[in-house]
Amino acid sequence: MKHGHSARKHRQLVPTDGRSDRQSGAYALQVISEGDALAARPSEQTVPSWLGRRVLLLNATYEPLTALPARRAVVLMTCGKADTVHEDPHAPVVHSAEWSVQVPSVIRLRNYVRVPYRARIPMTRAALMHRDRSRCAYCGAKAETIDHVVPRSRGGGHSWENCVACCAPCNHRKADKLLAELGWTLRTALTPPSGQHWRLLATTKELHPSWMQYLGEGAA
Repeated sequence: MKHGHSARKHRQLVPTDGRSDRQSGAYALQVISEGDALAARPSEQTVPSWLGRRVLLLNATYEPLTALPARRAVVLMTCGKADTVHEDPHAPVVHSAEWSVQVPSVIRLRNYVRVPYRARIPMTRAALMHRDRSRCAYCGAKAETIDHVVPRSRGGGHSWENCVACCAPCNHRKADKLLAELGWTLRTALTPPSGQHWRLLATTKELHPSWMQYLGEGAA
């Protein structure tokens, strides 16, 4: 084993079970960053912090598909199925027996994957806040909650067409009243979003800055 600069910064760990990822054909991967290496004791089992990272997966056409666990992203790259699009300078380096890579923030599949057509994006709090840009639909202030334009107590549904981001004062004032009863109007028309990236926005709370250019206006 050669002892270079990179060897001093990152210590490769031997897998405890000695097995590789048989389903993917990739080498078993483990990593420990320089800071963790200084703090860890030889008898302790270290759980790398990079396992909690998410990596944006793009189709071969640069269409966003999903946010992968970092380990899965590294396995795809190890198998030659994906390439790095954006590196993350703050991420650790992952090592296998014959390969090493810095955990990226965005990767792209080498081969195109056909995505099944899904007509309607599921409405979640995160996606609704993205659609309304976290601004109250009534006054434009910072939104803190979700409001049903037609209250559910008066027959309103829980849908893209009847839900808006709302600030606490407006939510309190509106209560179970209709807009016509208050003389209020909506700042924008309520329409369900479309596009594969909205599915990702609906399920991902934390977005890496390098993802924004692939997620359209809804992520801004």
